[in-house]
Amino acid sequence: MDIGARLQRVRMAKDLSQRELAKRVGVTNSTISLIEQNKVSPSVSSLKKVLDGIPISLADFFTLDLDAGPPDSPFYGAGELPDVGSNGLHYFLVGQHRPQRQMCILREVMPPGGDTGDAMLRHEGEEGGVIVQGEVEVTVGDQVRVLRAGEAYYFESKVPHRFRNVGDGEAVIVSANTPATF
Repeated sequence: MDIGARLQRVRMAKDLSQRELAKRVGVTNSTISLIEQNKVSPSVSSLKKVLDGIPISLADFFTLDLDAGPPDSPFYGAGELPDVGSNGLHYFLVGQHRPQRQMCILREVMPPGGDTGDAMLRHEGEEGGVIVQGEVEVTVGDQVRVLRAGEAYYFESKVPHRFRNVGDGEAVIVSANTPATF
């Protein structure tokens, strides 16, 4: 992804000059210019600081379809749910183009043996979900439980956690978390 060009398009769509954005963020306008020309590659925290001046979240910045018009429907077809997953895990994102999304809703599909990795996840916010199909081992802190279709979870995301499909078939979860991570 061309971060610089994307930043420029988002900034211009919000009718902000480089100088105005720089002033809001507390950097020089040459810093914004260098980022937009891809002569400087900002760290995630630096990019977040710049995006806060627009304002737009990291999640919206990376998923926003800059060619799409404003959302005019609260409904999404299966083909309108982009897969933002990786490593064999599929995370189908609901409401990708909704501006200023406050939560992330996903339809997660895990192959047999699929998991979120050896390292426990942890981040700000809360998350919850319902197992729609299969058997998923959910670890939250020192608690571990295998959940089956119809069962659910809800916890503070700063507690270390991970998910693993322990069944023979695909596992499907519908989950939500705040703030939006994708």
